[in-house]
Amino acid sequence: MWPLYAAGFTTAFGAHGIAANLGGHSDDAVTSLLVLGGLLALYDGAEVVLKPLFGTLADRIGARPVLLGGLVAFALASAAYVVADSPGWLWAARLGQGAAASAFSPSASALVARLNPAAKHGRAFGGYGFYKSIGYTLGPLLGGVLVWAGGLRLLFTVLAVLGVAVAFWAALAVPHVPPLPRQRQTVLDLARRLADPAFLRPTAALAAATAALSVGVGFLPVSGAAAGLGTVATGAAVSVLAACAAVVQPRAGRALDEGRLTARTGLTAGLLVTAAGLACATLPGLAGVLAAAALIGIGTGLITPLGFAALAASTPAERLGQTMGSAELGRELGDAGGPLLVAAVASLATLAYGYAALALILAAGPALALALALAARRPGAESGAR
Repeated sequence: MWPLYAAGFTTAFGAHGIAANLGGHSDDAVTSLLVLGGLLALYDGAEVVLKPLFGTLADRIGARPVLLGGLVAFALASAAYVVADSPGWLWAARLGQGAAASAFSPSASALVARLNPAAKHGRAFGGYGFYKSIGYTLGPLLGGVLVWAGGLRLLFTVLAVLGVAVAFWAALAVPHVPPLPRQRQTVLDLARRLADPAFLRPTAALAAATAALSVGVGFLPVSGAAAGLGTVATGAAVSVLAACAAVVQPRAGRALDEGRLTARTGLTAGLLVTAAGLACATLPGLAGVLAAAALIGIGTGLITPLGFAALAASTPAERLGQTMGSAELGRELGDAGGPLLVAAVASLATLAYGYAALALILAAGPALALALALAARRPGAESGAR
């Protein structure tokens, strides 16, 4: 399992470590905000397009080869910029890194499920999510130190070495998991499976959690600056968010495995806590920023391992790669859609209204589920009374 945790750390550290330092330390390549936005979107855009495809390939030939190939490709894409060190190659390297992460990220998730019995899926995905959260936390901080010490080339060098090291570790430690025989699947069969509530509910919750996480990381510093807080205070708030998510995920997974928490209850609670965090972000001052960071971190920490465990429980083992890739696509759409929604509403009103809009969307799911449950019980109660 440890190389799989390291793979999760690699994709998170690579994505956030570079993204957080492109704008301030690459004047030759980032000549405008439009260029910066393009470079940031390139990584996620590759993942949106390719994750379902690589997930399906992992089911066809086995998740381990796709994992190893993706890690090696990540190292090669990083090394390309180290060697060339030109603006054009920065674009190519980011595209290559995103494509490579599209291969090894869903493969790692599928292997987490295949290498653990169903009774331990909560713990397994909790640990996997914990190390991804560590990558998200250390990426901007450690990446900034590396860029300060040796520029973007040093950061890309570290990522290249990290990719090779994790690939070598996985080749030695991760056992061969042969692909399982699969029945023929038509496009209609795939559409039915992806439209099944057993897939849609956890995937929608994962997308909502990722949307809130991206909004928290991107916009809470803006709220802090507007309240007169310095960069240290706002940076600490973002660290609180990531730390809460990292601490909660293993505990949520353990509670699921031990039967103290169900996936449905945990996902509902996670959405409501996350919505409460976004509501707190509308409050002025440090208290609102810190409360928002803590609650968003706790809520997303609940949702992430429970969502993936629910997907693994409802998916045939021979289709795990395809399901994880499709679920990761949902997360990427949330990652992009959440900030876009908040920014659009904030441009028409204020940032507080943007937070409130996303909070209402997150709370709408549990509210609708509660309303449907009450409506379903009412006829039975009336017939019993008669």
